[in-house]
Amino acid sequence: MKLAILSREPQSYSTKRLVAAAIERGHEAQVVDHLRCNLVLEKGQPSILYRGQPLARPDAIIPRIGASVTFYGTAVVRQFEMMKVRTAIDSQSIVRSRDKLRSMQILSRAGVGMPKTAFTNDTDELPALIEHVGGAPVIIKLLEGTQGLGVVLAESAKAAQSVIEAFHNLKARILVQEFIDEAKGADVRAFVVDGEVVGAMRRQGKEGEFRSNLHRGGTGTLVKLSRAEKAAALLATKALGLGVAGVDMLQSKRGPLVLEVNSSPGLEGIEKATGLDIAGRIIDYTEALTLRKRGGKAKPKPQHEKASPDPAAAE
Repeated sequence: MKLAILSREPQSYSTKRLVAAAIERGHEAQVVDHLRCNLVLEKGQPSILYRGQPLARPDAIIPRIGASVTFYGTAVVRQFEMMKVRTAIDSQSIVRSRDKLRSMQILSRAGVGMPKTAFTNDTDELPALIEHVGGAPVIIKLLEGTQGLGVVLAESAKAAQSVIEAFHNLKARILVQEFIDEAKGADVRAFVVDGEVVGAMRRQGKEGEFRSNLHRGGTGTLVKLSRAEKAAALLATKALGLGVAGVDMLQSKRGPLVLEVNSSPGLEGIEKATGLDIAGRIIDYTEALTLRKRGGKAKPKPQHEKASPDPAAAE
């Protein structure tokens, strides 16, 4: 199988691991910088020029689209879809997950547990809005933030109102979210591939830091998910239509609360915390997708612990 891994960072851990896992399984793997792809549209013949030359059509792609280039990156993924190339993560699902408001709306409709969240364009109603999500302290998130950037903890209602007004004056869109005190600066990331939780880690923020992101100095350790946490991760991933995802959840008194579903989750933290070949699972899934299209049979999956969602969580 010829695989194209869409990545701007060929030397990153995640990209190198995907290439290595593909080669180990006998596939060809090419790293393609999606920002260097030019999309050519003509009647019945969509194509891609890469670095000025026609790009040989791969059997499948694995998108690693950064948040800062979502628009162009998803356009490239969509072009491959128009060329009838299988993708491990489809373009529409990436768009859904990248828009924090849209993704939270979808998760809410699907019955996924989450912190109380609000969105407003009216600063006159801020005091009531802050109280509606549980009162101060509250979390304020930029819709376009990533890796913990653009996330603010407002300790008081007055501070929250000042921060929200400042963001609005800058024409920045934000979410106001309930602060879950019992989480103690930690969350859980469940890594889902093809409707199965294939690994999980607990991420703990450094001392004095409410954000648990590894990019912000947090640490990741192996964790065994509860049945409810597995069910929440699978339901969230299914609601957004993602074949590969990292689901970030808080452990709260009322059960797991989903914070975000990441369509391009990093592999370094999860593989080092669990010791598992997560990259290999993604390659196996992509191979299975391609074989389904051709009408062939995929290789049997390795036996791993299966997630068992609660019946009530099923759609």
